Amino acid sequence: MRKLIPLLALLLCLACNNSGSSSSEFDVDLIKNPNTAEGYDQSVGVPELVFDSDLHDFGRISEGESISYSFHFTNKGNADLVISGCHASCGCTVADYPKGRIAPGKEGYVTISFNSRGKVGQQYQEVVVSSNSQPSRKVLKITAQVAR
Repeated sequence: MRKLIPLLALLLCLACNNSGSSSSEFDVDLIKNPNTAEGYDQSVGVPELVFDSDLHDFGRISEGESISYSFHFTNKGNADLVISGCHASCGCTVADYPKGRIAPGKEGYVTISFNSRGKVGQQYQEVVVSSNSQPSRKVLKITAQVAR
């Protein structure tokens, strides 16, 4: 019986947290997929996240230095673009990106910051940018030669 009480309490908490209406940060209409069983549907408006470049080389830097670079992009699609997240390959790298809708033809930046503290030698970091565009993921890369 003593083992059953914590289990029942957990189930009750889960039921309370899942009750009520769910809310999402964005309209589900922002997520569109033009790929169908018959092929690509040109009539579906989709955003297209296009970066000017997906690689930046910082060159030679000193260990302990914090550096940043802003990758310029354009929404070349025909629907609003939403960047849902940026995930770095290492805790030494973080990304800042626009929150909210980016209209067709509008531009923005994803800024990647790298902290070289404790790093020596050739460094290569990636940031995966997730969005509602087709394809839904883009990879941005930075490199640096870190010297003591």
